[in-house]
Amino acid sequence: MAKYYDESIETASRETIRQIQSENLIKTVKLIYDRVPLYRNRMDEAGVKPEDIKSVDDLHLLPFTYKQDLRDTYPYGMFTTDMDNVVRLHASSGTTGKQIVVGYTEKDIDMWASCVARALTAYGATKSDIVHVSYGYGLFTGGLGAHDGAQKLGATVIPVSTGNTARQITILQDFKPTVICGTPSYALHLIEALHEAGLSKDDISLKIGVFGAEPWTDEMRVQIEEGLGIKAYDIYGLTEICGPGVSFNCECQSGLHINEDHFIPEIIDPDTGEVLPDGQVGELVFSAVTKEAFPILRYRTRDICMLSHEKCSCGRTLVKMAKPQGRSDDMLIIRGVNVFPSQIESVLLSFSETTPNYMLIVDRVNNSDTLEIQVELGEEMFKSDEVKHLLTLQSQISEKVKSTLGISAKITFVEPKTLARTEGKAKRTIDKRKLY
Repeated sequence: MAKYYDESIETASRETIRQIQSENLIKTVKLIYDRVPLYRNRMDEAGVKPEDIKSVDDLHLLPFTYKQDLRDTYPYGMFTTDMDNVVRLHASSGTTGKQIVVGYTEKDIDMWASCVARALTAYGATKSDIVHVSYGYGLFTGGLGAHDGAQKLGATVIPVSTGNTARQITILQDFKPTVICGTPSYALHLIEALHEAGLSKDDISLKIGVFGAEPWTDEMRVQIEEGLGIKAYDIYGLTEICGPGVSFNCECQSGLHINEDHFIPEIIDPDTGEVLPDGQVGELVFSAVTKEAFPILRYRTRDICMLSHEKCSCGRTLVKMAKPQGRSDDMLIIRGVNVFPSQIESVLLSFSETTPNYMLIVDRVNNSDTLEIQVELGEEMFKSDEVKHLLTLQSQISEKVKSTLGISAKITFVEPKTLARTEGKAKRTIDKRKLY
């Protein structure tokens, strides 16, 4: 079984990687300056010309790109090639404004597929595997991104997409896929559905799980691994950069290796924009420097994490990013404290009496923020009539939340299956405050 999909890149020296990055960056800066008015105007305002960028060391001279820039140039204003060369379009959900539209040439699609194939190889997948893709297909990048990567690897792909969970259970039994790709919250839903059908992990053939598109904790990983009988791995990506495959776990699972020959990462102070050194937590910024249709420079992802160039025992020399703590735009500020839903999820998953499904409700009463955490009880606990036990559990969760966050929260138990399940990204927060 191959350990690497592209060993010459995945184990390259730092000097080789930097040379590749520098060559690609120089070409991309010129392309973007010549073809995208927004970039040309912004670089002119900053007093930066393409010839000023001589290596990756000069990356910090370039202006940032923001999500609003992509909305302002909707739909094709950021493209750097003629539409005759664009073979596919993807787009974000557009839930907070106009959709972000991204184009791909045939070469871009092949590059993206190779990045996903690198990830699948790192997880232990080979062309002998059967890959069940339960990410959504369509404008969302997850389904087709995973599909093309598995196909590039030579594996058999089952393009299931989302929904129709009963059918998915049948496929897991009958088609005997060995790899599943999807969101971690949907994986938990599949585990529930298996149990409801009187089945268990012993009735399916999965070995590897590839999960992304939403934050998830190590505690959730353990639940998924135990429920599906698999080893669960992270894959990271975002529509604006290319989709899943920007970075991936290796067998060490001590971070996610970035395909940095294509995507140059930085960590910045989200307030000042200052570039931070390895090991410091900040906002992740990416420059996509090999794409023909939609390259992007210094894109502020809003994901909060850190980078490390420490040698990995898997043999890969690609820089690693820590698992994102959350997004700066998903972060809640409650009574002056920064709160990420993933912190609360980690607490809740440490209690066996509850399910992994929860909802955070934030409100403001008499000028003071309130936090209520609705938690689903497990079936056995819900059937129990031991009020004392429920009160004790409620107190234990409350204390652990306060210890973790530094603020108190109201813990409300709800019946099993009360909270909505999702086939895509899980929505965990309702903020009722009028913040302006």
